[in-house]
Amino acid sequence: MNYLGDFHFIRPAWLLLLPLALLIWQGWQKSQDPLRGWRDVMDPDLLAALTVGKSSRSSRREAFTLIAWLIAVIVVAGPTWKPEPSPFADDPVPVMIALNADESMDSTDMLPSRMERARLKVADFAVERQGQPLGLLAYAGSAHLVLPPTRDTDIVATMAAEISPAIMPKSGGNLIGALKLAEQTLGSSGGSIVVITDAINVGNEDALVEFRAKNQLPIYFLAIARPETPEFESIQQAAKALRASVVSITPDLDDIQQLVKSTAKAPVSIAAAGKGVRWAEMGWWLVPVLALLSLTSFRRTSNVATSEELRA
Repeated sequence: MNYLGDFHFIRPAWLLLLPLALLIWQGWQKSQDPLRGWRDVMDPDLLAALTVGKSSRSSRREAFTLIAWLIAVIVVAGPTWKPEPSPFADDPVPVMIALNADESMDSTDMLPSRMERARLKVADFAVERQGQPLGLLAYAGSAHLVLPPTRDTDIVATMAAEISPAIMPKSGGNLIGALKLAEQTLGSSGGSIVVITDAINVGNEDALVEFRAKNQLPIYFLAIARPETPEFESIQQAAKALRASVVSITPDLDDIQQLVKSTAKAPVSIAAAGKGVRWAEMGWWLVPVLALLSLTSFRRTSNVATSEELRA
């Protein structure tokens, strides 16, 4: 952080009171001068010889009063050099899961089936992101929103367990439709998209490139396919067009933990990022100094008894 370069005042217009404070102080000084009347009619040298000089304690008190006024103006002007922490900094980023439910997911080359393995991975993901925003959509020939991002990740796992090719109204692999629906659901809150699929229809790379050109949300693929198979290669080609990452399915939680770690780095609150930096009020550091200076305005007084009071 460049403290010197970032230093400024939040309300600089209040600094216009500095010369006014000086003028008021000078006027107050003159009004408190007990010799102000004699100064107009007596020679300055003669007046100086006939009077005792002002005490150093009184001079210091007046100087401290001026300094306190100037510091008060500076505090009100809002000196700052430190941005406020973003209110979204500690918020977990939302994730949209796009679950492929095409007929190919019923294949049993991965026991008990690709679909069942995918549903179990959604459940594992929900456990690892317990209490963090997680959404779900299902797609085949068309894309359908199941749940928008919610902190109740248990319900996401429950809903994912009910998704199958049998309930999809249209067969196919409309990945573009799923990505657009996920982007629309996330809106300006930011986040990332995790596509869980066994394959991607080839021939639509141009559409994927066009989608990536218009949208910068991070995209990740969890490949429910064995490496070095045509299905896995199709996922890699789609990921290349989308500049996305591919994670291979594993029998343990390594794949899910990798996805959880990656999606946690996604940007939050894209809309709020354009509203500018909020600067923290740092003038409060001067308040203790102002309080100490204000103590100098107090002076000790003593009661002097009059002659009548002494006689009484």
